[in-house]
Amino acid sequence: MARTPTPEPLEHDVPVCQVDCVNAEMVNRIKPHLDQVSNIVFMFKALADDTRAKIVYALSEAELCVCDVAAVIGSSKATASYHLRLLHHMGLAKYRKHGKLVYYRLANPHIQGFIRETLDSMSSTEKRDTK
Repeated sequence: MARTPTPEPLEHDVPVCQVDCVNAEMVNRIKPHLDQVSNIVFMFKALADDTRAKIVYALSEAELCVCDVAAVIGSSKATASYHLRLLHHMGLAKYRKHGKLVYYRLANPHIQGFIRETLDSMSSTEKRDTK
């Protein structure tokens, strides 16, 4: 099972600039784009919940019906449905109905890439830390 990274204890202060020296060109280039961050924050808030993160991972692997999602995360259909509904309202998941079944998938293929890259990065970090 993957290890959850724990933050290092704050044993001492982190270094801070000892003089004021603002790179105005760099600041002016970056600052206009900060409004885009709210979209990122929205996605991270959705993924900050353990159950929703597991669901997003599962949906990154395959389109699943609500019953399958419930089985994967070990919950009731009502719990799975609640989280899937939230992910849908947040714009992270889409669904389609097929008879009496409802199938969910990720709304954007970039989310799948993000999940895989994050997991790969964490796996690489863990391998380096254990050497």
